[in-house]
Amino acid sequence: MKTVVITGSTRGLGFEMAKVFRKRGFNVVICGTKQENIDRAISHLCDIKARGKVIGQKCNVSSIHDVECLADTAFELFGGIDIWINNAGVNQSYLHSWELGAEEIDYLMQVDLKGSINGTNAAIRKMLQQGYGAVYNVEGMGSNDAFQSCFALYGTAKRAVTYFSDAVANEIRELKLPLVIGKLSPGIMITDFLTSAEGEQNRTELDASTKRVYNILGDYPDVIADFLVPRIIKNRKNGVRISWLTNRKAVSRLLTSGIRKREFFEQND
Repeated sequence: MKTVVITGSTRGLGFEMAKVFRKRGFNVVICGTKQENIDRAISHLCDIKARGKVIGQKCNVSSIHDVECLADTAFELFGGIDIWINNAGVNQSYLHSWELGAEEIDYLMQVDLKGSINGTNAAIRKMLQQGYGAVYNVEGMGSNDAFQSCFALYGTAKRAVTYFSDAVANEIRELKLPLVIGKLSPGIMITDFLTSAEGEQNRTELDASTKRVYNILGDYPDVIADFLVPRIIKNRKNGVRISWLTNRKAVSRLLTSGIRKREFFEQND
């Protein structure tokens, strides 16, 4: 039976991917920073009748000790880790770069960038022991070099995650290691992440033009998870990018936005 570890998986895309893996018979290892959220997510996942087991553990992805403990738990309990997904992340306040405080800058970089580095390194060390495995890092706005006002810090972190993933893929290729690393490009997800900063500590309000774009291009995380997970399971190619919101899909939605009305934010406000 195969095992998947997903960071930042008590809600949003991470939780929705955990549900899909669960339905497909995987052992699922989730993590978060709040025990009550972990317990609630485990309860919902266990309501899904499937063969695999579900476990959860507190983990601050910016701490290599926490991440290595998460890897040790999965490895020792299930005998291996088939897939590791670095999904944990936080948003920035809706402010220009020079308006951000030093603490928020440090916090976001520690979670969004260092968290992906820690997870990748911890997973690969375990996978080298077992002789197989795949790691995926979740991209975000900035990964494709796009710019958006008031997202400079978040975009910088995600662009770095993309470079890091590609660089590790190159190292795996050069050394001919029996591993895979890839990138997951989910596009715009309609979750509380869009209106929260510093991991729920602060709320932020998007302007009207940003909301219009998100209404056209956004999707709920369950839709995206249903697309991503089967392709993650099937993939054997190192350095791959699995993209939900492709350029072709984005152009199609922009062209049909006049007749394809969606109002995510009115529903959520």
